Amino acid sequence: MSKLRRSAAAPLAALVFCLLGAAAQPARSDATGCQRATFRVVLDVGHTADIPGADSARGVPEYTFNLALADTIKQALLDAGFDKTVRLITATAPWRGLVERAARANDMHADLFISIHHDSVPNHLIETWDYEGQRHQFSDRFSGYSIFVSSDNGDPQGSLAFGRLLGLALQARGLRYTPHYTLPLMGRRQRKLLDAEAGVYSFDLLVVLRQTRMPAVLLEAGSIVNRQDELELATPERRALVAGAVAAAVEDFCAARSAKRPATPGPASKRAKPAALAR
Repeated sequence: MSKLRRSAAAPLAALVFCLLGAAAQPARSDATGCQRATFRVVLDVGHTADIPGADSARGVPEYTFNLALADTIKQALLDAGFDKTVRLITATAPWRGLVERAARANDMHADLFISIHHDSVPNHLIETWDYEGQRHQFSDRFSGYSIFVSSDNGDPQGSLAFGRLLGLALQARGLRYTPHYTLPLMGRRQRKLLDAEAGVYSFDLLVVLRQTRMPAVLLEAGSIVNRQDELELATPERRALVAGAVAAAVEDFCAARSAKRPATPGPASKRAKPAALAR
């Protein structure tokens, strides 16, 4: 090999060596101990294209709002380094479809499950109005987000902890939760408020929260039957605001979980067993 070839080959060999060495390294954690590259968040897009949930005050299906927000949240998490974030969509109708969502999240061994929805109100609170020549339904009585967790979830304490982080992150960005789920006028949809500061409610009957083994929350990002809320929720700016709150809450939750993990014992600690265990 000529001297010119050797001089050109040396940097190439060094580059290959570095790349191979980097590939062999385990996933690194950030300063908080959170291993973002391996921490998997499942974003469940509420409802389906065929059964799209509630209609907004101007006739837009809830599923359209859910999908757009889930996409924005996913990108925010990817930008934050949570590379294994998954957007979960199923075409199967409830109830089987709800069970399928939980089962898929469990099979993925997700670290966190977030179901994305937008809120409505019971039928007896609905009013009608004309918009662009068509009759639509609305209710301007309530506005704001709400977060739900289930005590039947595989990790109810983790669910409540993340719900609190999410609620506080939303409030830090100027949003407020709706208190109307505590009111008797909600009838069978009345819920117990578990965290009056962050806006986290109990809802044990939700399949996607009950049957998931990892911490799980359902986020109602706002009321699409409220005519002013609907306009704001449809904007890229509002979606980015909510997505930023979710990403911040996931970062804090991942860091808190990492801090609680027991340290892996080294060779010395493996050899030095207590007398009671060595017998």
